[in-house]
Amino acid sequence: MIRTGFQVVARLGQHRALPGTRRILPRRNPISAFGSSTDSLVSRFCPEKTDLKDYALPNASWCPDMLSLYQEFLEKTKADGWIKLPSFKSNRDHIQGLKLPSGLAVTSDKSDWRIFTRCIPVEGQGYEYVIFFHPSKKKSVCLFQPGPYLEGAPGFAHGGSLAALMDETFSKTAYLAGEGLFTLSLNIRFKNLIPVGSLAVLNVDVEKMEDQKLYMSCVAQSRDGQTVYAKSSGVFLQLQLEEESSP
Repeated sequence: MIRTGFQVVARLGQHRALPGTRRILPRRNPISAFGSSTDSLVSRFCPEKTDLKDYALPNASWCPDMLSLYQEFLEKTKADGWIKLPSFKSNRDHIQGLKLPSGLAVTSDKSDWRIFTRCIPVEGQGYEYVIFFHPSKKKSVCLFQPGPYLEGAPGFAHGGSLAALMDETFSKTAYLAGEGLFTLSLNIRFKNLIPVGSLAVLNVDVEKMEDQKLYMSCVAQSRDGQTVYAKSSGVFLQLQLEEESSP
């Protein structure tokens, strides 16, 4: 079933447009190809009232740089158009009432689903991160502090941990900017190592949307911008989620 799902995504990525959908609208237009405004996508993704735990909140493990830059961006949410994205343990929690398109859904008797970047529940040991999204600018900033369970070279974060978080930040940005659901390609050039317990800032931009794809770029760097850890680019396929049928 998983192989079939990837085959479906691969085939869809080769087409210029899905049957019955419009062409991708210009980047300056806030409406996606499927008619969902960025505001409506953000509203569903960021519920005002929920009992779900938000893992993107400060805790005792955050370093001073992480805490102070978080507060800076929190201030920007009041007047500059930035939105702090909640981070639940599973993407299922972000899209309640919706499901993957037909042909991509899988069934399982498992109940404790966790997105990969939230699979280590102990504070400070794995991924500590928070994403801020700017709807009109179609860009995101992710504050990332790798814990010791993400170590590669002694004392430094594994390159794969950064790659995974780049992909995760891309995916959240792609969905909110234009219903991007699946990674079609991800290219990374590593520049420097990230010390465990330090802050890395991921700056993500949507470069363009065309042919039912979102083209994105990311630069991961130190807070002062003097050290670049990696640069990456990604392409995401646009697909509209389907409403779940009532029981």
